[in-house]
Amino acid sequence: MSRGLRRESRVDERGRLHQIRPNLEKRELVYQNTRLFFKEKGFMEVETPVLTPELIPESEIMPFRADGYFLATSPEIYMKRLLAAGYQRIFQISHVFRKKERGRYHNPEFTLLEWYRAGGNYRDMLNDTGELVLSLALNIAGSAKITYQGEAIDLSLPWAEFSLPELFQEVAGWDPSLSYDALRFDDDLALKAIPALPKDKPSVLIDYPAPAALLAHLKNDNPALAERAEVFIGQIEIANAYSELTNPEEQRRRFLEEITRMGGGVALPQKFIDSLSYLPASGGIALGMDRLVMLFCDAATIDEVIAFPLGNI
Repeated sequence: MSRGLRRESRVDERGRLHQIRPNLEKRELVYQNTRLFFKEKGFMEVETPVLTPELIPESEIMPFRADGYFLATSPEIYMKRLLAAGYQRIFQISHVFRKKERGRYHNPEFTLLEWYRAGGNYRDMLNDTGELVLSLALNIAGSAKITYQGEAIDLSLPWAEFSLPELFQEVAGWDPSLSYDALRFDDDLALKAIPALPKDKPSVLIDYPAPAALLAHLKNDNPALAERAEVFIGQIEIANAYSELTNPEEQRRRFLEEITRMGGGVALPQKFIDSLSYLPASGGIALGMDRLVMLFCDAATIDEVIAFPLGNI
């Protein structure tokens, strides 16, 4: 590369970083206020390994390998091991890594906020999420109302809630809890169900088909459904909540079925499975911090709220 091209590259980077500085400053405010929110609710902030020898086997998530280990795709297995050891309320803001995730809302390295409540369930996690997002809006935007990409969004509580089976029946003509088809489910979720959600109000899709909830407790009154819910704001997926599965044998069975679907060659996360014997009834949730920051910055792409996304490293 010539000296002129190097200089032009440096100028382009400095210009880009200068341009997104207001977004990065707002990102800092989101982090500060998020930590304050959880501290006021009695949660302990924890740290877990980014380099890990074991992962949850998930066919839709491709991990990065690192010298015989993996880069964590989520802090979940370690946070649940903390719950099993007696921790009650914990949260973490962590960098996680997933291959082949690049686009408007995706970067292979991104930031998850995860928190867990011993004695809680997915309803508790959804309540936390609503309170957190509204608190951030009031403290950062000064209002419960924000504008994202030309659309006014009212973050006031309560949020709109939709039964996933009922919404699928309405917009796609089938109930995936009665006859599950993974490819059809993913396509109809992305192309029919999510676009049917309101843009002017956060939405919750609740009660997913059991095969689409690898780590969730099944509903006692209908085991074809799992206690899993997803939160959407501006039709963007923001968070994924569970009532956590606590039965180690059931979790082992589900993992083995998932590994079979993946074609084998994947090890069971044995320490995690063993820990479930001590895991109390719990609720857990993962929230995409980059996407949340996008909303408060009115940013069209994830690259606008990350200092060094892939391609600018």
